Amino acid sequence: MQQIEVPARRRAQRADARRNVEAIIAAATTCLAADPNASIADIAGAAGVGRMTLYGHFKTRTDLVDAVLRRTLDESQDILKATDTSGDPQEAMMRLIESSWQLVHRFANVLAAAQDELPPERIHGTHDRVLRRIQTLIERGQRSGVFRTDLPKNWLVSLGVRLMHSAADDVAAGRLKAVDAPTVIARTLFAALTPIGHCVGEPDGRPQFAVKAGGVNGRP
Repeated sequence: MQQIEVPARRRAQRADARRNVEAIIAAATTCLAADPNASIADIAGAAGVGRMTLYGHFKTRTDLVDAVLRRTLDESQDILKATDTSGDPQEAMMRLIESSWQLVHRFANVLAAAQDELPPERIHGTHDRVLRRIQTLIERGQRSGVFRTDLPKNWLVSLGVRLMHSAADDVAAGRLKAVDAPTVIARTLFAALTPIGHCVGEPDGRPQFAVKAGGVNGRP
């Protein structure tokens, strides 16, 4: 009887530990998304555990932030995988912008917390998945002639990512509505991607303005 009871107790303890870890990571994600400076006490309270229990699973705040970042990356990958990037490069880019903005807007504060706690090389890796998808679309658009080829490809890719973060900054400052951000990002990026002499398309496919060597001419 004793030999059966001890393993059962251990299994229960391990199950409790797993539940605590899940609760802590979920609470940390919510707390950091709301406030990148959320304290361990705040997170433990939100998770319904004591600080000693939290520290029993995550020795430092850095360890916990890194776990949250890993969870965030996994969720982001699921969203990006579900994004259809086939077909017309411009339409596919708009869909990618919409899903990427969803991630940037949702997890901007988590990234800010990670930047304060983790080394730069760890942070750089968070952009790789989005960068690869943007690069693939730009390359396809360049081959089909809808995206310009006279600017460095890496510059255009970086521009797309920076526009996302600039939009997040403006939303946080109250200068831009979150609901308008995907369209603003798309219009700005498409203006940069469109070859000189071609019309820049609206996100719904309608021509908006022409890009000329001397600048951009608006169309009524």
